Amino acid sequence: MNEGNIRLTSAEIGSLWTGYMQDSMAQCVLSFMLKHIEDQDIKPAIQYAYDLSSNHLEQLRTIFEKENYAVPNGFTEQDINMNAPWLFTDTFCLSYVSHMTKVGMIAYSGFISMSAREDIRNYFTQALNATAALYNQTTDIALSKGINARHPYIEVPKETDYVDSKKYFSGLNPFSDKRSLNAVEISHLYTNTFTNTIGAKLCLAFAQTSPSKEIQDFMLRLKEISQKHVKIFIDTLMKDDIEAPHVPDLAVSDSTTQTFSDKLLMYHMSLLSTSGIGNYATAAASSQRSDLMINYERLSLEVARIAKSGADIMIKHEWLEQPPGISDRKKLAKNKQKG
Repeated sequence: MNEGNIRLTSAEIGSLWTGYMQDSMAQCVLSFMLKHIEDQDIKPAIQYAYDLSSNHLEQLRTIFEKENYAVPNGFTEQDINMNAPWLFTDTFCLSYVSHMTKVGMIAYSGFISMSAREDIRNYFTQALNATAALYNQTTDIALSKGINARHPYIEVPKETDYVDSKKYFSGLNPFSDKRSLNAVEISHLYTNTFTNTIGAKLCLAFAQTSPSKEIQDFMLRLKEISQKHVKIFIDTLMKDDIEAPHVPDLAVSDSTTQTFSDKLLMYHMSLLSTSGIGNYATAAASSQRSDLMINYERLSLEVARIAKSGADIMIKHEWLEQPPGISDRKKLAKNKQKG
């Protein structure tokens, strides 16, 4: 089939644009990590992640050129200060890359499902496979070092069972006991604990290195929200005597030198906020206790509100690059009338 005769759909255009923005940001962050990281066990994974992002950008530019598609501005070497002091521990770098591979795998699987053209599907399929390989690599390294963020253990089921009462779905009545958490609910509570822990540390690093008080204040607010959500999830687990999740050392240095542009910082947190809302929606849909569902919905709204304030800041400073869209027909007509 001659793909050159098949136009890109809106979904394919949006997916390619999103992929370019995310990989250009990742390339900046990873290049800084590569310059400073010392652990020779961890460095190959960071190098692989950097090479992967660089390769994706090259392939995307080729597609854009072929389709006469305007290349997004994204992020470049101007958005990073390579002379800034070391900001993250090596362990944090490993956990960060592992977390971002999870975000990437979800995104790429969605892009594949929305794409029709064979060449576009092939690109996203290869990207998904490579990202999954990177996740496996980071997980293997973390396991070998004993720093893997492992989910809590529960007993393996010895027999099957069925829900025998509507009380299984309850959880809001303060005068009745809540049933114990099931394995699906535990897994989502832990996953959202870990993602918020990563987010809180990034907010701290970004707040202390941004020269803008407006950005500092925003990052600190976002950090407080992440920490509050972590406490809610851990408290829910502890009420069922489930051990608090073991999270590896995710420390950041005390550097206050600007490392990344404020534009990159804000985009990065916008990406993680969007991912977090998606995680909460999945967790709410998967949970069968009503109090958990209500909690996830409430917390999602809180994240959405601060994400909106972050978008307002980006618009104010002209940092929010606009995704491709259809032409404004009314605007075109008015301009024609003026002409």
